[in-house]
Amino acid sequence: MKHTLHTQTTAVHGGTRRDDTFGAINEPIYMTSNYRIPTDGTPVDWSGIHSNIYQRNRNVNQMVLQEKLCALTGAEDGAVFASGVAALAAVFTTFLNSGDHAIVSEVCYSATNLLFREYLPKKYNIEVTLLDTTDTEAVRAAVRPNTRLIHVETPGNPTTGISDLDAIAEIAHEAGALMSVDATFAGPVCIYPLRHGADLEIHSMTKYINGHGDSLGGCVLGRTELIDQVKELAMVNYGGILSPFNAWLVARGLVTAPLRMKQHSEVAMAVARFLENCPAVRFIWYPGLESHPQHERAVAYMSGQYSGMISFDIKGDEKAHETFLDSLKLVTHAVSLGDVESLIVYYDRNSDKLPHYPAIYHEGFFRFSVGLEDAEDVIADLQQAMEKAGVL
Repeated sequence: MKHTLHTQTTAVHGGTRRDDTFGAINEPIYMTSNYRIPTDGTPVDWSGIHSNIYQRNRNVNQMVLQEKLCALTGAEDGAVFASGVAALAAVFTTFLNSGDHAIVSEVCYSATNLLFREYLPKKYNIEVTLLDTTDTEAVRAAVRPNTRLIHVETPGNPTTGISDLDAIAEIAHEAGALMSVDATFAGPVCIYPLRHGADLEIHSMTKYINGHGDSLGGCVLGRTELIDQVKELAMVNYGGILSPFNAWLVARGLVTAPLRMKQHSEVAMAVARFLENCPAVRFIWYPGLESHPQHERAVAYMSGQYSGMISFDIKGDEKAHETFLDSLKLVTHAVSLGDVESLIVYYDRNSDKLPHYPAIYHEGFFRFSVGLEDAEDVIADLQQAMEKAGVL
């Protein structure tokens, strides 16, 4: 009987090892723009997506990273890009044509929101329905004869809402549409969208996959027939390729992803419990808490680890919020997420995004990416900042 490798072993050994001339254990960085074209009769795929011809089409470090991602997620194939936004745009422009209709999570990453509210409708005549995809029946009711894609974020950025992937996949496939899932908030091992009917899984690799805050990248994972289309359009002809050095950095980070996600999840759960019981906190959403609106779905979909993303707010006026941020010592006020250190960003009540979020968010809130620090230290930092802000 064939032995199946466990998750952490797969993260270390997944993919094909390409030994170089000197026998390096770590994959070298292949800094070349061109590759020698064989003259011995070996077939060459001149599209470049199955043969090494030119770095924009394919490079060795990109291939190594794609194979590791596929080994970890169960995807047949993958495509990696220079950023998460490039990966998202690759999917949307590959599978949506003029006159098509897409259903999209209204709570979503800002660039996704802008693509579907502005660029795709106005430039490409794509019809879009943005709605709360945690409401499965709303998704079902929005389907049209020309629906070609249902795009879901789970957990949603920034509210951590959890959509019913199995049910939405069924809705999409009954309509003859594809379902894509942006799982950036969950990271690569806390949720497996492809196992729940998704056709395409998308990550900003800048976040939990790389995990060290030192490289940009995005990936699309799925069936080979779909990924080939994404590669040909968005890699070869749009030129959104990931550089060899960044591919090497992300692949290095991916090796420790299961270990990091375990720590992120454990620390975030402890911090979430503190916030839930803190009298200074107005509200908190974290998928691991029983109080989260879709906690039961999180239990069903998130493999017992709920990632490091928390959204919450403290009581008090804008001055109290500003003082709280200014008083943090360990936690850094910065955008992005999934880094080794804890990051926090504030959406004030004047943010134009708030009307698209659940009502409890409309007074403003914090998006908190819990890092790899000890939980007691993060909690102590939050507590002292609340005391200085006069809310505790």
